[in-house]
Amino acid sequence: MYDVAVVGCGIVGAAAAYELSRYRCKVLVLEAKNDVANVTTKANSAILHAGYDPLPGTLMAELNVRGVALARELCKKLNVEREEIGSLVLAFGEEDDRHLETLYRQGLANGVPELELLTADEARALEPNISEAVTGALYAPSAAIVSPWEYALALAETAVVNGCDLHLSAPVTGIDRLENGYRLHTPKGDFEARYIVNAAGLYCDKVHEMVGGHGFTVRGVRGEYYIMDKSQGGLVDHVIFQCPNQKGKGVLVAPTVHGNLIVGPSADPVAEVEDVANTAIGLEEVRTAAARSVPSINYRESIRNFSGVRCYTEREDFIIEESQQAPGFINLAGIRSPGLSAAPAIAERAVELLRGCGLATEAKERFTDTRTRTVFRHLSAKEKTALIRENPLYGRVICRCETVTEGEIVEALHRPIVPTSIDAIKRRCNAGMGRCQGGFCGPRVHEIIARELGIPKEQVLMDEEGSWLLTGPTKGGEGE
Repeated sequence: MYDVAVVGCGIVGAAAAYELSRYRCKVLVLEAKNDVANVTTKANSAILHAGYDPLPGTLMAELNVRGVALARELCKKLNVEREEIGSLVLAFGEEDDRHLETLYRQGLANGVPELELLTADEARALEPNISEAVTGALYAPSAAIVSPWEYALALAETAVVNGCDLHLSAPVTGIDRLENGYRLHTPKGDFEARYIVNAAGLYCDKVHEMVGGHGFTVRGVRGEYYIMDKSQGGLVDHVIFQCPNQKGKGVLVAPTVHGNLIVGPSADPVAEVEDVANTAIGLEEVRTAAARSVPSINYRESIRNFSGVRCYTEREDFIIEESQQAPGFINLAGIRSPGLSAAPAIAERAVELLRGCGLATEAKERFTDTRTRTVFRHLSAKEKTALIRENPLYGRVICRCETVTEGEIVEALHRPIVPTSIDAIKRRCNAGMGRCQGGFCGPRVHEIIARELGIPKEQVLMDEEGSWLLTGPTKGGEGE
């Protein structure tokens, strides 16, 4: 029997697994998808928010600021791309100016460091391409950008290295109560655990209901985005927000850690929590709103549209608590923005709750808290030469747009969490993230995956289960 079963391995589940792996307890992680970070974590704004937006006294406020501080050290140790570039919230008139003052006071109450109210001229000195209509701005230097899927993957990988058992393609289909814990049913078999951490994201209410729980219901809100080519990546140097409204933090314009520009999101309720369709209406809403902040974005340079669904419940705050209906069942539910920012702090709180339920948390004598990986494009010329001499695969560029080598792809295929799809390699190495979006390198990545994993090409997926690229003859000799 496991001590703790973590259900879900997005950023929150990965952070919980990482934090639990510090201790001498047996931890299981069950993820419904065929890769970690493959739902909301891969489809968001990729921002570590400073923490001025949540109302003081809320979990969001406390855990946002704590989480961003933890992320600074975690990303450094675990080799995750993160840049502390700061953010500006723009005002467009007297009402917005008053709102900035409110955000400023909230930020001070929440412990956000170095907040500053700027005049319009001061804001434009920092960001020359923002609108002439801007009347002021709130500057938060501690805001950062990050690769969200790499962040979650790094936490999950490190948890696995430290002894956690991870099962992918293992959705929880039912839970039985036992005398001393729970039995979880999955297509990969049944598992028993004394405690459960519910980090199931958009399905957190459904998982809670499996143990007779109630008290919250998930409603999905879809946000649509543009990813712009690197030619637009230098248009702004900070994360550019508008004053938040009832729909959330609004449409932002920001650089990405990979040198692109991200624009979005919209905010539209959806009936199905995995409805990630892009729509003409949603994308027009994004363009119109973004033009108010940065009028000069050239959408002819768009290389990708995507959308993600955020997890809202009836409560205005995170739900981090033991279930009232199921002892030892910890809900980490309703985790929307600033969930990415708060994730490591949410994990700390989850462990505190488990201790209160009786989990023994004796620290391990040996805990691996570092992680290395090769990012060829970041190496110096001398380092590249030495690496190629040692392994010629690093001298073969597979993805021209992002300068990703065969060596990096092979390295990713032999890490603790094995990627089995082209998009899983994309999330690990950036191959296919560039201007051609895999048009050139996709077939070559496909071949490398099949070769390194020793599987037929027909078994290599584009992304999730069922996203086949090739079919072949059946045993009877007829094509499928």
